[in-house]
Amino acid sequence: MNRFLFSTIDVSRQVFYRTPLTFAIVNLKPIVPGHVLVIPTRVVNRLTDLNPSELAELMSSVQHVGRTIERAYGADALTIACQDGKAAGQTVPHVHFHLLPRKLRGDRFAGRNDEVYPELERAEAKLPQDLLKNAQKDGDLAEDVEPIKVDADDDRKPRSFDDMEKEAIWLKAFFTDIDREAKQNSS
Repeated sequence: MNRFLFSTIDVSRQVFYRTPLTFAIVNLKPIVPGHVLVIPTRVVNRLTDLNPSELAELMSSVQHVGRTIERAYGADALTIACQDGKAAGQTVPHVHFHLLPRKLRGDRFAGRNDEVYPELERAEAKLPQDLLKNAQKDGDLAEDVEPIKVDADDDRKPRSFDDMEKEAIWLKAFFTDIDREAKQNSS
């Protein structure tokens, strides 16, 4: 089985989509249902650290995963965000895109779309600590790399790896169906 690292944390159980150069994971503490991350396989801090092939595949994956989670969660749109560097709010030193399915009705940010960004920033700030806690508890911390160091924040409780794994398995089925449909349509 391949091991997928999000910076220094093994997130293999959260992976629901992968290509040779990218993967997508369910989120530890989603802001809205279906909030996922799309990540390049190679650990790099910034978008500018990616080579052209990695960048092209990352953007293609953002598009494909976005289309699929819209369908899976009955969404009307997506909020797509990348905090590219510490000054932009990035706390995990591995470039990644947040994809949040959005709905015209029933979305917790309906009519207040810009409020999703401060919430995303708060969630991002707590992510390294929560990932590290869960990884240490489940033994998924990569032994050959330094752990992420951030201030503790226990306000929001992370989901269990079992819960995230269940969502990842559920989402994988959507990609199998889409890939099957694409092959049938191209024949």
